Amino acid sequence: MSDYHIPVMLSDCIDGLSIKPDGIYVDVTYGGGGHSKAILSHLSDQGTLLVFDQDKDALKNKIEDVRLIFCEANFEYLENFCLYHGIDHIDGLIADLGLSSHHIDDKDRGFSFRFEGSKLDMRMNIESDLSAFDILNTYDQPSLAKLFRVYGDLDKASPMANAILNFRAVKSIETNSDLIVAVSKFYNESTKHKTLAKLYQALRIEVNQEVSTLHALLDQATRLLKSKGRLVVMSYHSIEDKIIKNFIQYGNVAGEQHKDVFGNISKTYKAINKKPITANDIEIKKNSRARSAKLRIAEKI
Repeated sequence: MSDYHIPVMLSDCIDGLSIKPDGIYVDVTYGGGGHSKAILSHLSDQGTLLVFDQDKDALKNKIEDVRLIFCEANFEYLENFCLYHGIDHIDGLIADLGLSSHHIDDKDRGFSFRFEGSKLDMRMNIESDLSAFDILNTYDQPSLAKLFRVYGDLDKASPMANAILNFRAVKSIETNSDLIVAVSKFYNESTKHKTLAKLYQALRIEVNQEVSTLHALLDQATRLLKSKGRLVVMSYHSIEDKIIKNFIQYGNVAGEQHKDVFGNISKTYKAINKKPITANDIEIKKNSRARSAKLRIAEKI
Protein backbone atom coordinates (compact mmCIF):
# COMPACT_ATOMS: atom_id res chain seq x y z
CA MET A 1 0.00 0.00 0.00
CA SER A 2 2.81 2.41 0.79
CA ASP A 3 4.05 2.09 -2.80
CA TYR A 4 0.64 3.25 -4.05
CA HIS A 5 0.30 6.30 -1.83
CA ILE A 6 1.76 7.67 1.39
CA PRO A 7 -1.00 9.31 3.46
CA VAL A 8 -0.20 12.88 4.50
CA MET A 9 -0.73 13.92 8.15
CA LEU A 10 -2.30 10.55 8.89
CA SER A 11 -2.42 10.99 12.69
CA ASP A 12 -4.01 14.44 12.38
CA CYS A 13 -6.65 13.06 10.01
CA ILE A 14 -7.57 10.16 12.28
CA ASP A 15 -7.58 12.35 15.39
CA GLY A 16 -9.81 14.79 13.54
CA LEU A 17 -12.43 12.10 12.90
CA SER A 18 -12.77 11.54 16.68
CA ILE A 19 -13.75 7.94 15.95
CA LYS A 20 -16.46 6.18 17.92
CA PRO A 21 -15.78 2.42 18.02
CA ASP A 22 -19.33 1.50 16.95
CA GLY A 23 -19.68 4.38 14.48
CA ILE A 24 -20.22 4.55 10.73
CA TYR A 25 -17.46 6.29 8.75
CA VAL A 26 -16.76 7.07 5.10
CA ASP A 27 -13.42 7.32 3.31
CA VAL A 28 -14.26 8.83 -0.09
CA THR A 29 -10.68 8.65 -1.43
CA TYR A 30 -9.58 5.10 -0.68
CA GLY A 31 -6.43 4.95 -2.85
CA GLY A 32 -3.87 2.75 -1.15
CA GLY A 33 -6.09 2.18 1.88
CA GLY A 34 -3.85 3.99 4.35
CA HIS A 35 -6.58 6.08 5.96
CA SER A 36 -9.04 3.20 5.89
CA LYS A 37 -6.62 0.85 7.62
CA ALA A 38 -6.12 3.40 10.40
CA ILE A 39 -9.88 3.95 10.78
CA LEU A 40 -10.56 0.21 10.98
CA SER A 41 -8.00 -0.10 13.77
CA HIS A 42 -10.20 2.21 15.88
CA LEU A 43 -13.52 0.48 15.11
CA SER A 44 -15.12 -2.34 17.05
CA ASP A 45 -16.83 -5.32 15.45
CA GLN A 46 -20.00 -3.21 15.27
CA GLY A 47 -18.31 -0.36 13.37
CA THR A 48 -18.73 0.21 9.63
CA LEU A 49 -16.48 1.82 7.04
CA LEU A 50 -17.79 2.72 3.60
CA VAL A 51 -15.04 3.55 1.07
CA PHE A 52 -15.07 5.03 -2.44
CA ASP A 53 -12.65 4.95 -5.35
CA GLN A 54 -13.42 5.16 -9.07
CA ASP A 55 -9.92 4.06 -10.08
CA LYS A 56 -9.82 0.33 -10.76
CA ASP A 57 -6.17 0.21 -9.64
CA ALA A 58 -7.31 1.05 -6.09
CA LEU A 59 -9.37 -2.13 -5.94
CA LYS A 60 -6.09 -4.08 -5.85
CA ASN A 61 -5.48 -2.51 -2.43
CA LYS A 62 -8.82 -3.59 -0.96
CA ILE A 63 -8.59 -4.56 2.70
CA GLU A 64 -10.41 -7.80 3.38
CA ASP A 65 -12.52 -6.88 6.40
CA VAL A 66 -16.21 -7.56 7.01
CA ARG A 67 -16.59 -4.04 8.39
CA LEU A 68 -15.46 -2.47 5.10
CA ILE A 69 -17.82 -1.82 2.18
CA PHE A 70 -15.98 -0.98 -1.06
CA CYS A 71 -17.81 1.22 -3.58
CA GLU A 72 -16.25 1.32 -7.06
CA ALA A 73 -17.57 4.78 -7.84
CA ASN A 74 -16.95 8.50 -7.71
CA PHE A 75 -17.79 10.02 -4.34
CA GLU A 76 -20.39 12.26 -6.00
CA TYR A 77 -22.68 9.22 -5.62
CA LEU A 78 -22.21 9.13 -1.84
CA GLU A 79 -25.89 9.31 -0.90
CA ASN A 80 -26.91 6.72 -3.49
CA PHE A 81 -24.51 4.13 -2.12
CA CYS A 82 -25.36 4.94 1.48
CA LEU A 83 -29.03 4.40 0.65
CA TYR A 84 -28.24 1.13 -1.15
CA HIS A 85 -26.37 -0.18 1.89
CA GLY A 86 -29.04 0.95 4.35
CA ILE A 87 -27.01 3.80 5.85
CA ASP A 88 -29.08 6.85 6.85
CA HIS A 89 -26.48 8.80 8.81
CA ILE A 90 -22.73 8.74 9.34
CA ASP A 91 -20.42 9.72 12.19
CA GLY A 92 -17.60 11.03 10.09
CA LEU A 93 -16.19 11.45 6.60
CA ILE A 94 -12.64 11.88 5.35
CA ALA A 95 -11.51 13.10 1.92
CA ASP A 96 -7.87 13.26 0.81
CA LEU A 97 -8.24 15.20 -2.43
CA GLY A 98 -5.86 15.47 -5.34
CA LEU A 99 -3.46 12.95 -6.84
CA SER A 100 -1.96 9.89 -5.23
CA SER A 101 1.70 9.01 -5.62
CA HIS A 102 0.56 6.10 -7.79
CA HIS A 103 -1.10 8.41 -10.32
CA ILE A 104 1.89 10.74 -10.54
CA ASP A 105 4.39 7.91 -11.03
CA ASP A 106 2.38 5.93 -13.60
CA LYS A 107 3.60 7.21 -16.98
CA ASP A 108 0.67 5.59 -18.79
CA ARG A 109 -1.91 7.72 -16.97
CA GLY A 110 -0.56 11.05 -18.24
CA PHE A 111 -0.84 12.96 -14.96
CA SER A 112 2.79 14.09 -14.89
CA PHE A 113 4.80 16.04 -17.46
CA ARG A 114 7.94 14.18 -16.34
CA PHE A 115 7.27 11.49 -18.95
CA GLU A 116 7.44 13.42 -22.19
CA GLY A 117 6.29 10.62 -24.48
CA SER A 118 3.22 9.72 -22.42
CA LYS A 119 -0.28 10.05 -23.85
CA LEU A 120 -2.38 12.91 -22.47
CA ASP A 121 -5.11 11.16 -20.49
CA MET A 122 -5.51 12.21 -16.82
CA ARG A 123 -8.75 10.28 -16.21
CA MET A 124 -9.20 8.95 -12.68
CA ASN A 125 -11.89 6.70 -14.08
CA ILE A 126 -10.44 5.20 -17.26
CA GLU A 127 -13.96 4.46 -18.50
CA SER A 128 -15.06 8.11 -18.50
CA ASP A 129 -15.47 9.87 -21.85
CA LEU A 130 -13.42 13.05 -21.39
CA SER A 131 -9.61 12.99 -21.41
CA ALA A 132 -6.94 15.70 -21.50
CA PHE A 133 -6.44 14.82 -25.18
CA ASP A 134 -10.10 15.62 -25.88
CA ILE A 135 -9.89 18.97 -24.09
CA LEU A 136 -6.72 20.10 -25.82
CA ASN A 137 -7.93 19.10 -29.27
CA THR A 138 -11.62 20.08 -29.18
CA TYR A 139 -12.16 22.99 -26.76
CA ASP A 140 -12.37 26.43 -28.40
CA GLN A 141 -10.08 29.31 -27.46
CA PRO A 142 -12.37 31.01 -24.89
CA SER A 143 -13.03 27.69 -23.12
CA LEU A 144 -9.33 26.82 -22.92
CA ALA A 145 -8.40 30.32 -21.75
CA LYS A 146 -11.02 30.23 -18.99
CA LEU A 147 -9.90 26.78 -17.94
CA PHE A 148 -6.24 27.83 -17.67
CA ARG A 149 -7.10 31.04 -15.85
CA VAL A 150 -9.63 29.69 -13.33
CA TYR A 151 -8.19 26.25 -12.58
CA GLY A 152 -4.52 26.95 -13.26
CA ASP A 153 -4.18 30.58 -12.20
CA LEU A 154 -2.04 31.14 -15.31
CA ASP A 155 -1.27 34.79 -16.10
CA LYS A 156 -1.04 34.22 -19.86
CA ALA A 157 -4.07 31.98 -20.15
CA SER A 158 -5.46 33.53 -23.34
CA PRO A 159 -2.16 33.60 -25.31
CA MET A 160 -1.47 30.03 -24.14
CA ALA A 161 -4.87 28.94 -25.46
CA ASN A 162 -4.03 30.63 -28.79
CA ALA A 163 -0.75 28.75 -28.94
CA ILE A 164 -2.51 25.43 -28.43
CA LEU A 165 -4.98 26.17 -31.22
CA ASN A 166 -2.11 27.14 -33.54
CA PHE A 167 -0.23 23.93 -32.71
CA ARG A 168 -3.22 21.64 -33.23
CA ALA A 169 -3.93 23.28 -36.59
CA VAL A 170 -0.74 21.56 -37.74
CA LYS A 171 -1.00 18.32 -35.74
CA SER A 172 -3.06 16.99 -32.86
CA ILE A 173 -1.72 17.31 -29.32
CA GLU A 174 -1.34 13.67 -28.31
CA THR A 175 1.57 13.42 -25.88
CA ASN A 176 3.24 15.37 -23.11
CA SER A 177 5.97 16.27 -25.58
CA ASP A 178 3.43 17.87 -27.93
CA LEU A 179 1.90 19.97 -25.16
CA ILE A 180 5.27 21.02 -23.78
CA VAL A 181 6.38 22.20 -27.22
CA ALA A 182 3.05 23.97 -27.85
CA VAL A 183 3.43 26.18 -24.76
CA SER A 184 7.24 26.37 -24.67
CA LYS A 185 7.40 30.12 -25.29
CA PHE A 186 5.58 30.79 -22.03
CA TYR A 187 8.34 29.57 -19.74
CA ASN A 188 12.10 29.42 -19.32
CA GLU A 189 14.17 26.85 -17.46
CA SER A 190 13.55 28.53 -14.10
CA THR A 191 9.76 28.78 -14.58
CA LYS A 192 9.14 25.57 -16.56
CA HIS A 193 8.17 23.35 -13.64
CA LYS A 194 5.77 25.84 -12.05
CA THR A 195 4.10 26.75 -15.36
CA LEU A 196 3.58 23.16 -16.45
CA ALA A 197 2.39 22.15 -12.97
CA LYS A 198 -0.34 24.82 -13.16
CA LEU A 199 -1.29 23.81 -16.69
CA TYR A 200 -1.54 20.12 -15.82
CA GLN A 201 -3.51 20.93 -12.67
CA ALA A 202 -6.05 22.87 -14.73
CA LEU A 203 -6.44 20.03 -17.21
CA ARG A 204 -6.75 17.38 -14.50
CA ILE A 205 -9.44 19.35 -12.63
CA GLU A 206 -11.45 19.73 -15.84
CA VAL A 207 -11.02 16.11 -16.95
CA ASN A 208 -12.29 14.76 -13.64
CA GLN A 209 -14.77 17.56 -12.91
CA GLU A 210 -13.14 17.91 -9.51
CA VAL A 211 -14.81 21.19 -8.51
CA SER A 212 -18.40 20.12 -9.21
CA THR A 213 -17.89 16.70 -7.59
CA LEU A 214 -16.41 18.37 -4.49
CA HIS A 215 -19.48 20.62 -4.29
CA ALA A 216 -21.73 17.56 -4.54
CA LEU A 217 -19.73 15.70 -1.90
CA LEU A 218 -19.89 18.51 0.66
CA ASP A 219 -23.64 19.02 0.22
CA GLN A 220 -24.32 15.29 0.59
CA ALA A 221 -21.99 14.99 3.57
CA THR A 222 -23.98 17.67 5.37
CA ARG A 223 -27.21 15.78 4.86
CA LEU A 224 -25.66 12.52 6.05
CA LEU A 225 -23.57 13.61 9.02
CA LYS A 226 -25.08 13.24 12.46
CA SER A 227 -25.00 16.06 14.97
CA LYS A 228 -21.35 16.35 16.12
CA GLY A 229 -20.29 14.24 13.15
CA ARG A 230 -16.83 15.12 11.83
CA LEU A 231 -15.81 16.32 8.36
CA VAL A 232 -12.09 15.92 7.60
CA VAL A 233 -10.87 17.24 4.25
CA MET A 234 -7.32 17.62 2.94
CA SER A 235 -6.66 19.67 -0.19
CA TYR A 236 -3.56 20.46 -2.22
CA HIS A 237 -4.36 23.67 -4.08
CA SER A 238 -6.04 26.98 -3.27
CA ILE A 239 -9.17 26.36 -5.36
CA GLU A 240 -10.26 23.40 -3.26
CA ASP A 241 -9.09 24.91 0.02
CA LYS A 242 -11.17 28.05 -0.58
CA ILE A 243 -14.27 25.94 -1.30
CA ILE A 244 -13.78 23.93 1.90
CA LYS A 245 -13.06 27.03 4.00
CA ASN A 246 -16.23 28.76 2.76
CA PHE A 247 -18.26 25.62 3.30
CA ILE A 248 -17.17 25.21 6.89
CA GLN A 249 -17.64 28.90 7.68
CA TYR A 250 -20.96 29.49 5.94
CA GLY A 251 -22.42 26.05 5.29
CA ASN A 252 -22.30 26.48 1.50
CA VAL A 253 -19.60 26.36 -1.18
CA ALA A 254 -20.37 29.86 -2.47
CA GLY A 255 -19.42 31.47 0.84
CA GLU A 256 -22.80 33.20 1.15
CA GLN A 257 -23.98 34.34 4.57
CA HIS A 258 -27.43 33.16 5.57
CA LYS A 259 -29.03 34.88 8.54
CA ASP A 260 -31.95 33.98 10.79
CA VAL A 261 -34.82 36.34 11.61
CA PHE A 262 -32.70 37.95 14.30
CA GLY A 263 -29.85 38.73 11.93
CA ASN A 264 -27.54 36.04 13.28
CA ILE A 265 -25.43 34.14 10.75
CA SER A 266 -26.68 30.56 10.49
CA LYS A 267 -23.95 28.03 11.21
CA THR A 268 -23.91 24.42 10.04
CA TYR A 269 -20.37 23.57 11.15
CA LYS A 270 -17.95 24.44 13.88
CA ALA A 271 -14.36 24.63 12.70
CA ILE A 272 -12.12 22.46 14.87
CA ASN A 273 -9.02 24.16 13.51
CA LYS A 274 -9.40 27.88 12.75
CA LYS A 275 -6.47 27.75 10.34
CA PRO A 276 -5.60 24.79 8.11
CA ILE A 277 -3.23 22.22 9.60
CA THR A 278 -0.03 21.79 7.59
CA ALA A 279 2.68 19.15 7.62
CA ASN A 280 5.82 19.63 9.70
CA ASP A 281 9.33 19.77 8.25
CA ILE A 282 10.06 16.14 9.12
CA GLU A 283 7.07 14.86 7.14
CA ILE A 284 7.78 17.17 4.21
CA LYS A 285 11.34 15.85 4.07
CA LYS A 286 10.01 12.27 3.90
CA ASN A 287 7.16 13.08 1.50
CA SER A 288 7.48 16.21 -0.65
CA ARG A 289 3.78 16.00 -1.58
CA ALA A 290 2.96 17.03 1.99
CA ARG A 291 4.34 20.51 1.36
CA SER A 292 1.15 21.77 -0.30
CA ALA A 293 -1.35 19.88 1.88
CA LYS A 294 -3.91 21.80 3.94
CA LEU A 295 -6.11 19.93 6.38
CA ARG A 296 -9.42 21.34 7.63
CA ILE A 297 -11.58 19.66 10.25
CA ALA A 298 -15.13 20.60 11.18
CA GLU A 299 -17.92 19.30 13.40
CA LYS A 300 -21.55 19.47 12.38
CA ILE A 301 -23.64 21.59 14.75
